[in-house]
This record gives sequence, C-alpha cells and structure tokens, in this order.
Amino acid sequence: MLSKQKIVTLGLQHVLAMYAGAVVVPLIIGGALNLTPAQIAYLIAADLFTCGIATLLQVIGTRYTGIRLPVVLGCTFTAVGPIIAIASTSNLATAYGAIIVSGLFVVLAAPLFGKLLRFFPTVVQGSVVTIIGLSLIPVAMNNAAGGQGMPDFGSPRNLLLALGTLAIILFINRFFTGFIRAISVLLGLVVGTVVAYMMGMVSFASVAEASWFSVVEPFYFGAPQFSIVAIVTMILVNIISMAESTGVYFALGKVTETKVTDKDVVKGLRGEGIAIVLGGIFNAFPYTAFSQNVGLVSLTGIKTRDVMIGAGGLLVVLGLLPKLAALTTVVPNAVLGGAMIAMFGMVVASGINILSHVDLRQNENLLIAACSIAVGLGSAAVPSMFDQLPTMVKMMLQNGIVTGSLTAVVLNILLVHTNKKVNQAAVPSTISEAS
Repeated sequence: MLSKQKIVTLGLQHVLAMYAGAVVVPLIIGGALNLTPAQIAYLIAADLFTCGIATLLQVIGTRYTGIRLPVVLGCTFTAVGPIIAIASTSNLATAYGAIIVSGLFVVLAAPLFGKLLRFFPTVVQGSVVTIIGLSLIPVAMNNAAGGQGMPDFGSPRNLLLALGTLAIILFINRFFTGFIRAISVLLGLVVGTVVAYMMGMVSFASVAEASWFSVVEPFYFGAPQFSIVAIVTMILVNIISMAESTGVYFALGKVTETKVTDKDVVKGLRGEGIAIVLGGIFNAFPYTAFSQNVGLVSLTGIKTRDVMIGAGGLLVVLGLLPKLAALTTVVPNAVLGGAMIAMFGMVVASGINILSHVDLRQNENLLIAACSIAVGLGSAAVPSMFDQLPTMVKMMLQNGIVTGSLTAVVLNILLVHTNKKVNQAAVPSTISEAS
C-alpha cells in the first residue's frame, strides 16, 4: 500500500509525462484562431481541469463506465485541425456543439466496438502496441532536439540535455530499487531542468504572469451551436480516438497483466464519451487515452490505480491554480525528450514482448505483424502521401495507429478467419472421400 506522499509524487510524474501533450493543443488552437492571451490561458486551465475529471472518471469507474485501469486521458491531437477548421469557418461555439454531440455518439457506439474484440487476437494486440510505441518515437526525438520548429532545433546543448536526462533515468533504474526507481523519470526531469536553468535555458516569466486562482466556467465562449457538417467531422475524429484508445487499453492490460474483456472496452469508451461531452461543456477538447503514460507504467512497474487517481486530482488542481500549472511548463523540450525516449521505447518493447508469445513461424501471423507495423509506421513517417485524398479520408489515414490497427484487423480476418472457414469446409469432403 502506497502512502499519500508517494501517490502524489508518482501522480506528479504521470502529469509531467503527459503535460506537454495536454498543453500544446490549446496553445496551437488558440494561436491559430488569434485568441487573446487571457482566452488561451483559460483554454489551458479548462483543458487541465477536464483532463483531471476525465481521468478520474476512467480510473475510478462505475458499474457502466470507466475502464478501471491506470490510464490518463488527454486531448487528442487528431481534433486540432478539425476544430481550427470549424471555428475558422463559423465560430468556437459551433466547434463545441459538435464536440458535445460527438461525445454522445461515442457513448452510444461503445457497445459496437466491444463486439469487435474477437478480431483482436494476440498477434493483432502485439502489432498495435508496437505501432503505438513506434509512432511516438519521432515525438520523443523532436523534443530531444529542442522541439520541432524551434530556432535552436538540434543544437548540441539540446542533444546533451536529452542525453543527460536519459542517462540519469537509466542510472537510477540500474543502481536503485523501490520508490526511488519508480520516480526515476520525475528525478530525471527535475535534474535536467536544474541543469538547463544553470545553462540559461529556463524562464519563469510565464509563472510570474499567471494568476493564482481561476474557476473553469461552462460555455465560456457562448452557448453551443450545432452544424451537421461540424458534427459529422467530430464524429469521425472520435471514431479514430476510439480505435486509438482500444489499442491503449490492450497495451495497459498486457502491462498490468489484466485481461481486458469486451465489457471493459465498452465501459472505457463510455467513460471517454462522457469525458468528451464534458470537454464541450467546459470549452476544452475531445479526450482519448494517452499512450505515453503506458510507457511510464511499464518503466516504473507501479500499476496501482491510486497513482492515477492522484494524477487526476493534481490535474484538477492545476486547472484551478494557473500559477502552479505554469510552473510545470518550464521544463525544456530537450529534457522532456530525453525522458520520452525511455518511456516510448518501453511501449515498443511491450509490443515486442506480446508478439514473442505469437507463433511467428506461421506465415499468416508473420504477415499480419510485418504489414501492419510497416503500414502504421509508414503512415506516421510520411503523412504527405495522403495529401491528394479527400480531407476526411486523409485525416484518418495520416494517423499511423489507426492505419496500422486497421491493417492488422483486416489481415487477421482475411488470412486467419477465412482460412479457418476454408479448412472447416474442407473437413466433411475429406471424410466422405475417405469413407
């Protein structure tokens, strides 16, 4: 049983692991829509607050909702482009109306996804988990270099900071045990940030400017408005998120040695749908299970839900205390990147470990793993290959996790399920010939 202090510390580690991904979405959307600094600050606060509520809903759960696994929910990057497009052509109120309706769609469509679980055998699960990890590696490397588009991208000091942070995490995991090893990522981030501060790479200006307290206000940007086109767009976005989250649930199931059933997936997706509705109400964003935290669970070996309850509580507090939220943003990209290399690499290793239990001497299994990983990684690495396709199709196919998962499921149906039917059909004729 972990003490309250340890739960809070481990929860903070998970918050820091997902914080950059959570904050960057409101920053991108706010900047693209030319919102004022005060409005962008509200978006960040609302996002963190709703992330915390959504995480608590999933982890604590009820009889009908919540996956009850150590999962963290954060805003999905898939929604960034569509929200900007909807708000640019109409307004933010229309975007939030579409988010609310699409969240209700997820709640209602969750049972359908649960019935599809028979198409996710071990070979598909292992391939999907591997794809999730591989698709995150470029994110880690971009951060390690200083952040994509930054003036000092790839500078030696960024690379050294990332390497140093990774080395600290590896050192702690090699020479320490117990609680110290469990917070190795947090310690790496702290030491890396201190070194960066000594190098003049850390600024506390955002902390000084942030207010001490703010309350998240429902419908901050006005009452929701509804457009059929906007609603269909956001439903497509959330179908992608449902596929991603299903893969994350399987990955967490393997890491925590928990059997994920179809009922678990349905409850998890229902919880996600409720979180999306809350995102629309509080003027935040659609939410999905964050795969980066799977790597942290695997790396630390701490699989208790209490830690995620602590992380959810911290996110709620950060949403109410902007100055504390701003304090977590001072961690340089390079330091985050060094930690991400270890975390995301663990996701890849988990996928490979799952595939090690599959008989890859069978040609069907080998083809499923090979083609799905290749397609998923290729889609993520060269998204421009789909630029000539319609916008909706392009949005789906540029997501490596979705394309890889779909490839694995389709190949499993074509190569395994149809092969079983052929063999079963062939048995009676063989018997009759023998008789």
